[in-house]
Amino acid sequence: MNKEQLISSINKAFDEVKIIDMHTHLFAPCFEKLFLYGIDELLNYHYLISETFRFNPQLSYDTFNNMTRAEQSEVIWKTLFVDNTPISEVTCSIINVFKMLGLDVNNKDLNYYRDYFKKVTFNDEYIKKVFGQVGLEYVVMTNDVFDPVEKQTWDTSYAAHPCFKAALRIDVLLNSPEIAMKKLVEFGYNIKNIDAVHLTPEELSEIRSFLLKWAKKMDALYMAVSLPPTFKMNDGSVRSLLIEQCVLPVCLELNIPLAVMIGVKRAVNPHMKLAGDGIAKSDISVVEYLCSTFNKNKFLVTMLSLENQHEIIVLSRKFKNLMLFGCWWFVNNPSIIKNLTTMRIEMLGMSFIPQHSDCRVFEQLISKWSHSKQIIKDVLIEKYDVLLQDGYKLTDEIIKRDIDLLLNKNFTNFISANIG
Repeated sequence: MNKEQLISSINKAFDEVKIIDMHTHLFAPCFEKLFLYGIDELLNYHYLISETFRFNPQLSYDTFNNMTRAEQSEVIWKTLFVDNTPISEVTCSIINVFKMLGLDVNNKDLNYYRDYFKKVTFNDEYIKKVFGQVGLEYVVMTNDVFDPVEKQTWDTSYAAHPCFKAALRIDVLLNSPEIAMKKLVEFGYNIKNIDAVHLTPEELSEIRSFLLKWAKKMDALYMAVSLPPTFKMNDGSVRSLLIEQCVLPVCLELNIPLAVMIGVKRAVNPHMKLAGDGIAKSDISVVEYLCSTFNKNKFLVTMLSLENQHEIIVLSRKFKNLMLFGCWWFVNNPSIIKNLTTMRIEMLGMSFIPQHSDCRVFEQLISKWSHSKQIIKDVLIEKYDVLLQDGYKLTDEIIKRDIDLLLNKNFTNFISANIG
């Protein structure tokens, strides 16, 4: 195999692989209004909102927040796509969606795009079309039973869909336990200490029952939580107690991983709502503690700060119960994705999950995966070429196997594995 044949083989493998997007904020069709799609939702993405304020310092937060969804879209569109060049990664992603859907990327009239999406019928055919654009097998949702709208769907009208799998999100339980305890009382659980202080063994048992019930009901592939950079374990906190006494025992019983996403500082600028979250370096020793102390549990881990990336790659070499995944949020930019994917291959071989989309709006799948696939391709071409130069024989079968591992099997193998 020469380099030209190598590139052809990689392209063929990427065309054939069925990608599992193992962490998104998307919803199956049965969740109705929680399912976000179309141009106004694409434009009202929090990345674009924060960038809009960069160009409009005179625009007050209250003025923007009091606008209708359509009015906000019009401000974002004019600011980022008419008055300025859409060259940032998030604006380029919108242009990429237009291109992949066969739209005129140079049309400056927002109504042109609105007219297109008004004609879209969200059904299985449309799901198949978008999935087919980038070769997706299924996506994993983020499912929060503490959200009353979502819980109502689970209780009354949930319909399983092969393209949408569940993950039980437990942010409220671990980050706002006093709110979670009040909710658990509403759900019929016997919790007396609703301030979440001095939880009794009986109350901890109730919390475990709650987690077990909902993980089974959802057929959750894993539990997940987003954590601040100050996250600690074994510190006497309610969060640490709940993780050790409730979350990890249930995960172990069900043989599902706990996904920890560490490093987000919430509401750095609360006026910007979801767009106002920030970032800080985290203490990697907390992951080491989890993986070593609970060595029969499985952990999916991603870090938000660029400064943490080398540390978490090294730590991944030390623990078989740790699966590193994705380029999350502020590190989901092409230059960083390329750097991280290269570093990970150099230190972990093919034993990691290179990407997840984190999508909130359905059509974002198109841009996020088309961009990421190209970057991963480029890294693999470079790394495989080193083997070729040294006389190593590569075949189509080897390349297909490797790419299938990265984009599908590493996830499915890990969630089904029993850690010995």
